[in-house]
Amino acid sequence: MRRTVGLGLRREFLAEVLQQAPKVGFWELAPENWFPRGQAAYRQLDTLREQAPLTSHGLSLSIGSPDPLDIEFVQSVKRFLDRFNIDIYSEHLSYCSAQGQLYDLLPIPFTEEAVEHVVSRIKQVQDILERPLVLENVSYYASFANDLTELAFIQAVLAKADCSMLLDVNNVFVNSVNHGYDPYAFIQSLPSERIVYGHIAGHDEEYDDLFVDTHGADVKPEVWKLLDFAYQCHGVFPTVLERDFNIPPLPQLLNEATKIATTQQSVTQQEDADVI
Repeated sequence: MRRTVGLGLRREFLAEVLQQAPKVGFWELAPENWFPRGQAAYRQLDTLREQAPLTSHGLSLSIGSPDPLDIEFVQSVKRFLDRFNIDIYSEHLSYCSAQGQLYDLLPIPFTEEAVEHVVSRIKQVQDILERPLVLENVSYYASFANDLTELAFIQAVLAKADCSMLLDVNNVFVNSVNHGYDPYAFIQSLPSERIVYGHIAGHDEEYDDLFVDTHGADVKPEVWKLLDFAYQCHGVFPTVLERDFNIPPLPQLLNEATKIATTQQSVTQQEDADVI
């Protein structure tokens, strides 16, 4: 069902979730954060997936890296997804390694050469995972000597690799401010059939022309409006509320997540009214 709301699973409230089983459409987690934690942690995930489905959002794939693809890592992800019956593996359309781990998600240059490089690696990953790779549009803060726009780059990668998209609405808004484009036109131009699910999060406004995607604040009103527009353009899709820093009590997070459900319901009702 497309009208579902997810929450990023964080250790800060894991024990509370296990005890209280709050009503969440699904939990999103990073597989590599669970690999080294052993069977006790895996039993926790088994308990969680009895409460709600699990989906995965990785951090270390580095799909745009100049380094060789880490086949062993991808195989570990495959085993994890199979173990917990997780259908969706999403990652970032970026890179985080170049002759070693860089510990940051860096933007890929928007060039035809980069498209071909990324596409070949996506196909390798999809062959190993036996699942479509779902790629997130990322925030970035420096603009290179690009041949393509951000939008054209994303469109080309999705089409040539035949992969799927995670639409991060906050990243679109942040980039639109930092790089001077229309976020509504950007979202409207994305291929609806590729969007599997979405993210929404808070950001910090450092200056009038510099916003930073921190996942450390409540979602801003402008981003809620953009999410509503994304649903109108592409239909309602499952959406995760992300919060990585300044994490409030779980009830407060759940309350903010209900705003996603309210937005989804509003758009669905309007679509039903239009049909009538």
